[in-house]
Amino acid sequence: MKKITLFLSLCIITMSAFAQSKLEQDRQAIKALAGYYKVTFNYAETFAPDTAYKFHPRYKSWGYEWAIVVEDSPKKIVIQHLLVVGDTTVIKHWREDWVYEQPTVLAFDKENTWKKVTLKPEDVKGRWVQKVLQVDDSPRYESIGTWVHVDGRHQWQSETDSPLPRREFTKRSDYNVLRRGNRVYLTPQGWMYEQDNKKIVRTPEGDKLLAQEKGYEEFTKVDEAKFAYAKKWWAGQQAYWTDVRTAWDNVIAKNATIKLSGKKDGKLLYERLFELADLSAKEKWSAAKNKEEATKIINGYLVQS
Repeated sequence: MKKITLFLSLCIITMSAFAQSKLEQDRQAIKALAGYYKVTFNYAETFAPDTAYKFHPRYKSWGYEWAIVVEDSPKKIVIQHLLVVGDTTVIKHWREDWVYEQPTVLAFDKENTWKKVTLKPEDVKGRWVQKVLQVDDSPRYESIGTWVHVDGRHQWQSETDSPLPRREFTKRSDYNVLRRGNRVYLTPQGWMYEQDNKKIVRTPEGDKLLAQEKGYEEFTKVDEAKFAYAKKWWAGQQAYWTDVRTAWDNVIAKNATIKLSGKKDGKLLYERLFELADLSAKEKWSAAKNKEEATKIINGYLVQS
């Protein structure tokens, strides 16, 4: 009996050590996404069930991005992306939060609406939710997947619904949901965000596939010197956007559904929050003041169901 007890104890210790080792591998892979990059964007529609469908032109672009770890705790890592244009222009870009074993996700429905969904415990264990946020830190999409480390390859993948991509949402109205097949993996030069996407028309009668597309966003490491101005700019902005994140966290915690309106008084939400950032810096607001004013603006764009 003592031998069985000892054997079981050793098994538990071994399994616990493996779990801790795997978690740390995951964390290191996620943190490796941060850095200084040239990013190339390549998208092409590949298939449509309707033979009369006319494929849209391929999309190609590139830019420089600095991805910064702005929060690092044992089970949550937050990475902020900044888009650098020339030597004196910085745009706060998208943000990605990685949360380990999160029991809920905000699922995109349609028409700027997200609904909180509770996941099954077996679908959460050992897995990471990637939350992708828009430039104003409002929701974009969330999905859950497992980091896999095998044969020197570090990869995470998932599938989820999202709004139209920024490259198309002002140009197209023939579909209203992008079902993203996301695959993130590290490369010797940086990392790749590979996508197999479905463009969906969602109506009360159900979903209809309009077209499929393939996407590659390749992040290639570049010289840090290119980002000197971005570092100075972010030093003056970081505290404000930390407070905006907190304001958003509080708003999302209080609402099972998040629905956002478009323009109010001629301005979009991101325009108002960007203006607030400049005002906060000018008047040297406290964290409490930042959160209070940001919350007022966010609530002003919430559509009550």
